[in-house]
Amino acid sequence: MNFYVENKEIAIGRVDILGVSASSVFLIGDTEVITCSSIFDTPPESLIVGRRPQLPPPSQGD
Repeated sequence: MNFYVENKEIAIGRVDILGVSASSVFLIGDTEVITCSSIFDTPPESLIVGRRPQLPPPSQGD
């Protein structure tokens, strides 16, 4: 994807950031390249691949 932007004068008075999502970019100014990347930071031993185990039905009247 080619995206062309012609920047004009910019004046930022105040910025309030209340939250950040898992995939965010906040940029003021110019940049030549933005590279998207991701990492998987869960340890391999906590990753379960396959079917989920059957859970017992909830108990009634406890």
